[in-house]
Amino acid sequence: MRQVVLQMGISLDGYVAGPNGQTNWGVPPEDPELKARKLEWLERVGAHLMGRITYQEMASHWPSSDSDYAPPMNEIPKVVFSKTLAEANWADSQIARGDLAEEIARLKGESGLDMIAWGGGTFAQALARDGLIDEYRLIVHPVALGGGLPLFNDLAAPLHLDLMETMRFPTGRVAHVYRKA
Repeated sequence: MRQVVLQMGISLDGYVAGPNGQTNWGVPPEDPELKARKLEWLERVGAHLMGRITYQEMASHWPSSDSDYAPPMNEIPKVVFSKTLAEANWADSQIARGDLAEEIARLKGESGLDMIAWGGGTFAQALARDGLIDEYRLIVHPVALGGGLPLFNDLAAPLHLDLMETMRFPTGRVAHVYRKA
């Protein structure tokens, strides 16, 4: 069965966006080691999962990008979860309009590599709240925001996770990989 992996940047104090929705927190550029690790992770991905807002942002950026991330972002199939998006024109994209848990269960039942879920914050919160994430890859940035959009919100019960791996990078970022306990 395919797994859902959430990969997301997060502040030291647990926010995925600042008080006004900002995600540019003035942190140093990405470490080459972290980039290499993230590219390695992308080699084992069979689908990108995202909400409408993130989809639209990525669809406007990746097709014309020359970044090392562009090929896997453009070539791997994408599923956008939206009840309002009229069409998904980014190559190899489909829209999932049904119940989130049912759609994720359907995708998990398909053959193929694991799926990587990208925030936005509200999409990530919904996945976490419904217990749909099998693995969390949290890139902790060396900044405290003091407020904003938290990754975890309105959980029905405490979410217990097992720490599988920790990686420290020269610019102060730390990657934590957790799995459901």
